[in-house]
Amino acid sequence: MAEHGRRTVRDLRRGNRARVVQRLYFDGPLSRQELGASTGLSSGSISNVVAELAAEGVLEEAGVVDSDGGRPRTLLRVAPAGGVLIGIDIGETRVRIELFDLSLTELARTDRLLAQHGYDVERIVSHVSGGVAEVLDTAGIDPALLLGIGIGTPGVIERGGPGGAVVHGPTIGWHAVPFERLLREAVDVPAAAPLFIDNGAKTLGQAEMWFGGGRGAGSAAIALVGSGVGASVINGAALVEESRRRTAFEWGHTTVRMSGRRCRCGSVGCLEAYAGAEAMRERWHEAGGPLPAGADDESALAALLAAAFPDEGGAAPDPVAVSLLDETAECLGAALADVINIFLPDRVLLGGWAGLLIGPHLLPAIRRHAERYALGHAIARTSIDMGELGPDAVTVGAATLPLAAFLARGGTRLRAPFAADDSGAEPAVPAARGRRAPAATAETTR
Repeated sequence: MAEHGRRTVRDLRRGNRARVVQRLYFDGPLSRQELGASTGLSSGSISNVVAELAAEGVLEEAGVVDSDGGRPRTLLRVAPAGGVLIGIDIGETRVRIELFDLSLTELARTDRLLAQHGYDVERIVSHVSGGVAEVLDTAGIDPALLLGIGIGTPGVIERGGPGGAVVHGPTIGWHAVPFERLLREAVDVPAAAPLFIDNGAKTLGQAEMWFGGGRGAGSAAIALVGSGVGASVINGAALVEESRRRTAFEWGHTTVRMSGRRCRCGSVGCLEAYAGAEAMRERWHEAGGPLPAGADDESALAALLAAAFPDEGGAAPDPVAVSLLDETAECLGAALADVINIFLPDRVLLGGWAGLLIGPHLLPAIRRHAERYALGHAIARTSIDMGELGPDAVTVGAATLPLAAFLARGGTRLRAPFAADDSGAEPAVPAARGRRAPAATAETTR
């Protein structure tokens, strides 16, 4: 047995594979010579690793380039068809299940509505189980190619128990729900396909950090504003363990008004009671604002924005709507100032379906209030901008969870039931890489 702390030959081999696969994934296509220069591996090691990965279907050739008068060099890349990933968003109005290839190109998707039943656990588990089977069948994919399933869900995720991840979500009525155990009992996929459950704000942040507005940042805070409010802080500076790289917290339940409005969590003065789309709809209704008959959060928010920011040449802005949104911007700016003071991120990104709606109108005011409430040295090093990935960011980020583990294992498939120790460290966040985006969708409600 190897001494504790000493790397074995197996460790070195897996490490070499991981360096090659990660470099090709984030910076490819590359030649063998470029791989050697960027990974620090010898030409012999590169040849051995590439041959091994190509034989397993993880790598493929991607054309040739001239080499300054010498023989043309063959370019290599991670094969998009080398496996599939599933990303799932347990949203506020529906469960969205998307199937991706290794390039994160969408292959299939399905939405299962939640409106009539809310967050009934058994129904959501059924939606996930049926949705996973549907997208695999729609795309004609052999389940053996599935590298893993990532799920973004509201609430706090507790790990380490015998049944896997447990979800605590008081605002959705989930109290110590053994979500991972329930899913493993219901979802019909190979036992070797790992299941990752994380907070939806974390998966949004992971997507933005890898493919969106967080690329190249040492750290970024991502605010998810939907019917509710959440946030995560992503540190992408190094290869470190998951728990140190990504932090999600109940940002929506930080206090922004002493003795303020009652929040759906039961407390008072929470950010979510002012900046969540559900709360904005309620405040607009209480103020006498006209709402479409049977308006949901999205249509109500659209009506509120239209009243405050009418089209050029139309009616004058509604002063009540303007005042309500000014208060919302101040609450968001003040709460972001706390995040900036505590975490000192390089960037702050505003996302979530409601964030994407209000951001174009309120971002200047949000920045102004953040500057007012934050420490000068902290806000001076931070930019506040919109997220770039749109309403699919949570499912894309969820799919990066099994993808990250696959890359960290050097492209090795799991051949036994998944265990936490098999996932490996996560790869560093790339400085830049353009995701092949899924087809656009008109639906923005999360």
